[in-house]
Amino acid sequence: MNAQLILIAGPYRSGTDGDPQRIAANLHHLEQAALEVYRRGHVPVIGEWLALPLAAAAGSTQLGDAVSEAFLYPVAHRLIAQCQAIYRIEGASAGADNDVLLANERGLSVYYRLDDIPQVK
Repeated sequence: MNAQLILIAGPYRSGTDGDPQRIAANLHHLEQAALEVYRRGHVPVIGEWLALPLAAAAGSTQLGDAVSEAFLYPVAHRLIAQCQAIYRIEGASAGADNDVLLANERGLSVYYRLDDIPQVK
């Protein structure tokens, strides 16, 4: 198997009530999942890695403002168009659930367990 570009989908803001520490903890959890995907030989990507700097460059002053909202989900949707798979990690997230729906519409693989992601040889 060749390396896949895999979007890591899971909670970022969900369940945080806007608390920056809880949001950071969610991002850390996403990044730990990304590390494990990388160790399996794939290229992981998290939408926020791209969307947050773009939103800041466009003038966003805080997470959830109109400018950041114009980037967060659209960037993820563009990424999905480039990915071969999604790894949906645990946790309630309407955005991540929507990512899975888009992946299914495109016929992409959706993994729910790390062990289901093939190891690149």
